Amino acid sequence: MDESKNEKMTSLAGASSEEIARAIADVLDSMKARDIKLLRVSDKTVMTDYFVICSGTSNTQIKALSGEVEYKLGERGVSPLHIEGYETGTWIAMDYAHVMVHIFNREQRDFYKLEKLWGDACEVPLNTENSEQED
Repeated sequence: MDESKNEKMTSLAGASSEEIARAIADVLDSMKARDIKLLRVSDKTVMTDYFVICSGTSNTQIKALSGEVEYKLGERGVSPLHIEGYETGTWIAMDYAHVMVHIFNREQRDFYKLEKLWGDACEVPLNTENSEQED
């Protein structure tokens, strides 16, 4: 195993919510999620610190994105408290306590407009290939 791979497999137990959110964004990016956004909402709500929002191109990809996030973070010692929407695959919400993950199809994302709803939240810059991508 090379050093960069080894570094990515370090435990996230005890990590900050931002570190967990960035790890989730990295997994989503590696699976070609579209238009990945990281919003810091900790000063806007008590329910969570960060939203990770992205889109998939099909219900199959959306389910695969969710599954990969759950698997990769599980390998690093972090499991979701709850996952909702897997059955339909049009909007999957994953609750990691201090980080909420929203994986949408384009229609659901355009309809619910979470980025607009939380428009006064701080968008955290990401160094991912797919953070600026629009369909």
